[in-house]
Amino acid sequence: MKLNGISEECGVFGVYSRDNINAAQYIYYGLTALQHRGQESAGIVVCDTCGPIGNICAHKDMGLVSEVFPQDTIAGLKGNIGIGHVRYSTAGGSTKENAQPVFINYAKGTIALAHNGNIINIDEIRDELTREGASFTGNADSEVIAYKIAEERMHTGSIEEASERVARRLKGGFALLILSPQKLICIRDPWGFKPLCLGRIGGMYVCASESSALRAIGADYVRDVEPGEMVLISEDGVTSKQILYSDVKAHCIFEYIYFARLDSKIDGISVYNARIEGGKALARRFPVEADVVTGVPDSGLTAAAGYAEEAGLPFRLAFAKNSYVGRTFIKPTQEERTSAVMIKLRVIEDVVKGKRIVLTDDSIVRGTTLANIIREMRRFGALEVHVRISSPPFLYPCYYGTDVPDNSELIASGHTKEEIRKRIGADTLEYLSMEDLDTMTGGLAACKACFDGNYPVK
Repeated sequence: MKLNGISEECGVFGVYSRDNINAAQYIYYGLTALQHRGQESAGIVVCDTCGPIGNICAHKDMGLVSEVFPQDTIAGLKGNIGIGHVRYSTAGGSTKENAQPVFINYAKGTIALAHNGNIINIDEIRDELTREGASFTGNADSEVIAYKIAEERMHTGSIEEASERVARRLKGGFALLILSPQKLICIRDPWGFKPLCLGRIGGMYVCASESSALRAIGADYVRDVEPGEMVLISEDGVTSKQILYSDVKAHCIFEYIYFARLDSKIDGISVYNARIEGGKALARRFPVEADVVTGVPDSGLTAAAGYAEEAGLPFRLAFAKNSYVGRTFIKPTQEERTSAVMIKLRVIEDVVKGKRIVLTDDSIVRGTTLANIIREMRRFGALEVHVRISSPPFLYPCYYGTDVPDNSELIASGHTKEEIRKRIGADTLEYLSMEDLDTMTGGLAACKACFDGNYPVK
């Protein structure tokens, strides 16, 4: 439950159909299924390939998908192909100017782009474009990428060739959806940092950040886009090309620990099973005498279920969550965020009173939220609280699109495990080991830089 810690990334969703469908309606439901990946802004761009060439409609704004897109707005977005985006800012400020998809007109037509990730050499590309006279409305990576593709298109024979050239320049994590008036292009970074998958309903093709979003519109999962692959969807069908190469694969480990929905599979790994296995690993390595196992909603609950199963202890829900309280991550101060957390999450006295509790969560960032939760559990009669974290300690920031704070805000960076235990008020504290991360994901080649400082892209 990252109410004031690690934040979501972004979610992308694209649709291509030769039939005269309302693509925006499908994208709306797909983005709703990806809402957990970003709650700051949402946007949809569609194109009608059955009408005049270049007939593109766009709408984006700050807020949740349901807030940004009332049904009359969706009905007004006419087109049979399109892309959508939900955003949490990891680069660029939280403003409407940085909302996606980015949509630009240029000499050879129009282009729209939706992006999940973070480009570590984007300043270099931005400076090049600025020297050539480009002017940007925001400061997000996505606008720079779109402008660079438009520039390359002036010197190439197709939008896919221009997109390939630009993708070769990018360093970092990225899943790109690029929309031209006749084509949908999907590109995944060569390390596999950011997830991207393909689906299909009859003759309609779908591309999304997570497989759960495919099912939200009734699409069948086809496969994951491979790291470094470009998939082109057009009136000629689907074609694929490997355009980027890396000897190292580095899938983001936090997709399995926290980001992705439980009903998603990413690169062949079930998110639900991974979190269950993380909880089981904690129980095997760090058993404790206890009466009940519970988790911090929502992301700590699956690991708690795994811990309870392995330890032979009862699993209970110890918190009542008020889903109607506003989004706490936008509160401007730490005090306001903490207050909002305690309004949103209430301890169930009958579960904790007189009990020795194992409490799981996915991570500890600053420790403030967990300290308040444990204090409340004791106030309602918990005898002992033994904390088990289903990830190793956060020690290093992320540069590839995950909003991990810098070292000064990471409690584990400047404190020992015993000091952290005392700060949060737990009786014991244990973290998932680095070895058990591999157990959790079946040995998948993953980026663990936020834990060990070994960055796949320097």
